[in-house]
Amino acid sequence: MKQKILMVAFGFTLLLNACTDLDLNPLSEGSSENWYSTETEIEMALKDFYRDVFWPMDSEEWTDDYVYRESNHAIVNGTLNGQDGSVTDLWTNQYKAIARANTILANMEKAASMGISQTKIDQYTSEAYFARASMYARLISHFGDVVYVTEVISIEDAFKIGRSPKSEIIPKVYEDFDKAAAHLPVSYSGSSSQRATKGAALALKARFALYNGDWAIAAEAAKACMDLDKYKLHSDFTNLFLTTTRNAEESIFVIPRSIVNKVTIGNGTVLNAITRNPGGWAAMDPSWDLLAAFLCTDGLPIDESPLFNPQRPFDNRDPRCSATIVAFGTGHLGFDYDPHPDAINVMNYNTGKMQKNNDNRANAQFASFNALVWKKGIDETWLENGNDADPDKIIIRYADVLLIYAEAKIELNQIDESVLNAINLVRARAYGVPVSASGQYPKVITTTQSELRRIVRLERRMEFAKEGLRYMDLVRWKLASKALRNKSYGILYPASLLKEKVADKGLWFWPTTPKIDEDGVPDFTEMEKAGQIAVLSQRAWDDRQYLWPIPTKEVLINENLKQNPGY
Repeated sequence: MKQKILMVAFGFTLLLNACTDLDLNPLSEGSSENWYSTETEIEMALKDFYRDVFWPMDSEEWTDDYVYRESNHAIVNGTLNGQDGSVTDLWTNQYKAIARANTILANMEKAASMGISQTKIDQYTSEAYFARASMYARLISHFGDVVYVTEVISIEDAFKIGRSPKSEIIPKVYEDFDKAAAHLPVSYSGSSSQRATKGAALALKARFALYNGDWAIAAEAAKACMDLDKYKLHSDFTNLFLTTTRNAEESIFVIPRSIVNKVTIGNGTVLNAITRNPGGWAAMDPSWDLLAAFLCTDGLPIDESPLFNPQRPFDNRDPRCSATIVAFGTGHLGFDYDPHPDAINVMNYNTGKMQKNNDNRANAQFASFNALVWKKGIDETWLENGNDADPDKIIIRYADVLLIYAEAKIELNQIDESVLNAINLVRARAYGVPVSASGQYPKVITTTQSELRRIVRLERRMEFAKEGLRYMDLVRWKLASKALRNKSYGILYPASLLKEKVADKGLWFWPTTPKIDEDGVPDFTEMEKAGQIAVLSQRAWDDRQYLWPIPTKEVLINENLKQNPGY
């Protein structure tokens, strides 16, 4: 049994030197003993940091912006545990990258002795610091206290090390980001965001500080990134996320994808997102909560704006609404998208003829259960290459830095024109106008801290939907306890019931306007009580999940590795 336990793929032991007790280093093969001797070898090792698996994104499945028919992810169900793949993969892969960063740093003295220039050594060292800081930042954000090691260690020591308090690690992570920023270039020849840069180090430091409530550090790092004068918002919010847009001027750090190199978002992800008429499943969809969150064009929430019509929910909304969710009656992937129960047939623009509408539950039981489907980042290229796609994996972009700066300054109550300008730059871009375009977008002018706090939180939700940021926003704002304990709603089924209760009475899409509370959480209970909408699932967040469990297998093989409370 002891032998079997030791064979477990223990993520932390990846910090070990694989050749600790062996003096066997064939000259024909690379190892930590004979590698890192030339500039080419070090470059090869550094490029490994930019593998997709080392830069995971939090899933929309874990949030209130998402529905998957009538089921919930374990996080939303409150049943997360130490065997969950999300937990074990994050722990294992972050420590893999940390191990490689530590190994590179330990070999820089050897590199210097081989005649590599100090400039190159400084850059290589900075990239390793950047990777290590980024990996620890993600571990801390999810697990809290974690194992902290900055050297290559023996196997004996590995089984003795416990978790260090995050209060002790956080300053060291900031220090690594600072060391990285000190010598990383602002840009590389021919590439601006596919390798660690000074801007990337500052931006990710700012994000990490924001997640930890270190407002002054977040504001300072974000401002330093802004002052590089390297980045600007992409002119068109809609096409920023398409496969045809690479290395946009807004991109600070991305992991490039490639169909040719088989680094893609995956066939299953594509089919779950695209509509059914062109051959998808439309199973993983935006939630009604998200649709309700977008402001109207007067800058007011839907329950306060006279512009909102619940029967035409996409009219008079912030442009990011229909750029994120496919508006009813608009063309999408070669078809009109119309989930109205009377829309039995729909135009196929590929043939120029009407055909059976498979995005309507009157025809197809498994069409979107809430009638909503994603548009953001999705275009006809998703129908190619066997229904796979390769848009850039955006880790952080300039809009995030602007809103990090604004939020941090708001929390410090240091509200000035720079704060309003940061928010308005992002909002004006959504409307496709300059920030100075008075009257052409709902400009933010208030300087009241509580109002601005609500505004910047909502701005983040409208701007970053489907980008993997909502989960940590809910966690750090402690809103998961509310937003992930309400119900997920959809349209009535079968279609005959939807027609009877809603459509035939002229009440499609929403019979009434849901109320929106101060945290942006909608209340659909009036429609539910009237029998006009369907409950798809009951969310059941557990507050223990504000910290993830340490992977069970890690705790089993290291008695000094203590589990988080509640698991």
